[in-house]
Amino acid sequence: MKKQGGIILKRIFSIFFLLVLFLSGCSSRQPITENSQGVWDHYFVYPMSKLLLVLGHLFHDNYGLAIITLTLIVRFALLPFMLKQYKTTMKMQALRPEIEKLQKKYKNGSVQEQQKLQQEMMALYQKHGINPLSGCFPVLLQMPIFMALYYAISRTEEIKRHSFLWVQLGHQDPYFILPIVAALTTYISLRLSPSTTGEKSPQTMIMSYMMPVMIFIGASSVPSALSLYWVIGGCFSIIQSLMIRSQTKSLPSVQQSKG
Repeated sequence: MKKQGGIILKRIFSIFFLLVLFLSGCSSRQPITENSQGVWDHYFVYPMSKLLLVLGHLFHDNYGLAIITLTLIVRFALLPFMLKQYKTTMKMQALRPEIEKLQKKYKNGSVQEQQKLQQEMMALYQKHGINPLSGCFPVLLQMPIFMALYYAISRTEEIKRHSFLWVQLGHQDPYFILPIVAALTTYISLRLSPSTTGEKSPQTMIMSYMMPVMIFIGASSVPSALSLYWVIGGCFSIIQSLMIRSQTKSLPSVQQSKG
């Protein structure tokens, strides 16, 4: 299981850095319009650009507030999936003693025993209605949104040249303030997440330290508008985690009273 967790972490890191490199080096210079050709431009980038322009006009052409509003819209839309992810995490934590028994049962590490371990763990998950991959769904949903946001900013002059606070949205933060805040909010939200509370696996600890570093590197390499998106998303995650933790504190006592 440790090897498998390490492989998953490596894949996540690789995908993240490839995404950052792709975004920082492969942007088109042509302005995005309703006449832009191609599925990606017409159905993803242009609608994102149009939405940002509409939101910006609502705030008297303040596109920084438009990006903040867009981030909140996205996070509220993903909230049901995030809550489902938290429930899955809590269920998996409750099953940890049974999983550890299975791991001790098949501790020799042979290929056959590892296959049996995986089969019994999947059967255990199915018995309790757990999908271990459900936690990836919110991340996968945000990927095209994030990429469309990047290209919409880069190819919409009104947004690209707009100044918000101390930055130009289409350029990197010259003082690295937003990348630092994005990394801090990521770290805090990960520490507050149910998946990183209680007993901590080595993979979880690595993730809680590596992800903020990755976010800092990524936010330092892309336009400030995306760093702002990360900051607001991180703040939203912190508030969300605090609310969920306050609600789940009463669950053990409720379950005991029912028993």
